[in-house]
Amino acid sequence: MKRVFVIGTGATKIGEHWDKSLRDLAVEALLAAVRDAGIDKREVQVLYVGNMMSGELQGQEHLGALVATWAGMAGVAAFKVEAACASGGAALHQAYLAAASGLYDCVAVVGVEKMTDALPNDVTSALLTAEDQEYVVFTGATFVGLNALAYRMYLSKYGVKQEDVARFAVHCHKMAVNNPYAQFRREVTLEEVMSSPLIADPIRLLECAPVGDGAAALVLCNEDFLKRSPRDVLVEVAGSAVATDILSVHERKDPLTMAGFRKAAGEAMKRAGIEASDVDVLEVHDAFTVLGILTLEALGYAPPGKGWQLVAEGELEPGGRIPTNTMGGLKARGHPVGGTGVYQVFDLVRQLRGEAGANQVEGAEIGLAQNLGGVAGTVAVHVMRRVR
Repeated sequence: MKRVFVIGTGATKIGEHWDKSLRDLAVEALLAAVRDAGIDKREVQVLYVGNMMSGELQGQEHLGALVATWAGMAGVAAFKVEAACASGGAALHQAYLAAASGLYDCVAVVGVEKMTDALPNDVTSALLTAEDQEYVVFTGATFVGLNALAYRMYLSKYGVKQEDVARFAVHCHKMAVNNPYAQFRREVTLEEVMSSPLIADPIRLLECAPVGDGAAALVLCNEDFLKRSPRDVLVEVAGSAVATDILSVHERKDPLTMAGFRKAAGEAMKRAGIEASDVDVLEVHDAFTVLGILTLEALGYAPPGKGWQLVAEGELEPGGRIPTNTMGGLKARGHPVGGTGVYQVFDLVRQLRGEAGANQVEGAEIGLAQNLGGVAGTVAVHVMRRVR
């Protein structure tokens, strides 16, 4: 296996892009990444497009060829990758494998979703395609409701107050203020979060990631390409892994253990030759606040039932013990579903390059990103390392 590096990044601001289509967003981010890489787009040999809901919301599949055509890259091998909300992370994993295999030297990945043009009921139905249609969805369960089951269990099992978990949203909004790509660049108070409407008890509106449109892209290459095109600053994809859990949360032995994440994180860190304590900056999939807390505990940064203390003590901020979601996370940066896994690594690369501005984690060399599909039914984990 060859070493793989990120040499180009690009993204759109996340928001309600009424004047841009799905293809517009994908092409904008992709071409920005190509420009950042300083290459001709014809040097890209294969393209992966991470997306979950284009078939449901836009009636559009065959995204690989569509994006390649509109980016002026027709002729490239191109594929859509779908793994629910982990589609972006899964697409990045495929791009990594392509470059690491040596079959392709220069690879591009773009994660994209266009959600705001659809009616809320249609978005809700599309998100539920991540669940078992025959045995779960037919009961009337919603995606928020399924996560609420885990949240309620967490509060009950550990005797935690909801306010303690809800502070994760406050943290993410604080971080998003300095992120020009973020959907919500404003702070919120704990009182605002706790007084926002209930969506599925106990989850409140301001504990949920928003609906939004956006795309993020990366250009990856292997060491053979670098011999022909050297770089001053390099960020390596040091480890990449994808794992699954039992699909439906109610069928798992313990819905709070995040078994799929532990497996994927363990494999990615093993391949990178690191431990959780080596991570300088962390990106977690906080589609709901409780998922962020569960991730911190699953990585061992806090004992079970105590992850909320890291938020309360400021340990997730730059300068803290484990800076987390330093660009706002899903909650405030935004969650254009198929794009999220790529946005997370886009944010990590900015940190490792020293381009994070006011939110910069000084001396950051290793970052880890966790992207979940469904209620953690699929998990993609990437370990990024600055090498020079």
